[in-house]
Amino acid sequence: MMHTWAPILLAITAAVLIAGGTVLRQRASAASGAITAGWWLGAVIALAGFGLQAAALGLGSILVVQPLVVLAVLFALPMEAWIDRRRFERAEWLWGLTLVVCVVLFLVLARPVSTDRRPNVVVMGITVGALVLGIIGIVVNAERCRSAHFRALSYGLASGALFGVSALLIKAVALRIVDDPLSVLPHAELYLLIAVIVLAIVAQQRGFGAGDLQTSFPAMNVMEPTVAMILGVALLGENIYVSAPTAVFLCVVALVAATAVVKLAQDAAVRGGQRSETREERVNVGP
Repeated sequence: MMHTWAPILLAITAAVLIAGGTVLRQRASAASGAITAGWWLGAVIALAGFGLQAAALGLGSILVVQPLVVLAVLFALPMEAWIDRRRFERAEWLWGLTLVVCVVLFLVLARPVSTDRRPNVVVMGITVGALVLGIIGIVVNAERCRSAHFRALSYGLASGALFGVSALLIKAVALRIVDDPLSVLPHAELYLLIAVIVLAIVAQQRGFGAGDLQTSFPAMNVMEPTVAMILGVALLGENIYVSAPTAVFLCVVALVAATAVVKLAQDAAVRGGQRSETREERVNVGP
């Protein structure tokens, strides 16, 4: 029972911490436009959340952990509302409830099966390398485009895909730590993980810098669990055992969940943009 519930509780806690850290960093940046003590506090909290996510991936299935970590988009809502001293809008309640229902339906109906299978290092290296090269190609093409919207979309998809790849690598590293902590250093997974996370953060910041947060932020939030779950099935042998009608229904649930994530992320991006504009107006007016 503990083996079943531990990764779920860790993933939910990770989502709460990631949401809290993200909100703190956004507020600190909006208030002064610089990296402040509040920004660093948010970064530490978010880092603790990523640590719990890694622990959850070490204990449980990617197909269980990643849908729960997506709830960070939802958990950020009450934190933002409390800081802004505003009430939830009806649309926020609707899409938030929709996301929760979709995640619960997926976990209850799909009942993802975790395995003790370790990813083949060569196959994983080739797969990750091919994905990264493809993502770099997309980004290079986006840089040549004059459309800020297309650049933001490309960087959002790229950063989300890279964070999804990092989930697989985190699980691979965690499995090695469970077997033998000292065996991590001479193997490629750790160094691939570091490289992928660095690229993901760079792509994320470039997406934010493109000036179209309403596009890059939702794309990132949808792409991350999608890529992670596909890789979990393909390289780790994780699976769900359902009938054909249930599989079709779960596809519909996944599409509705993706729509809810996009709507919530877009709303968050709009509010973030409005706060930034307010801050810039205050700076321009000055004393």
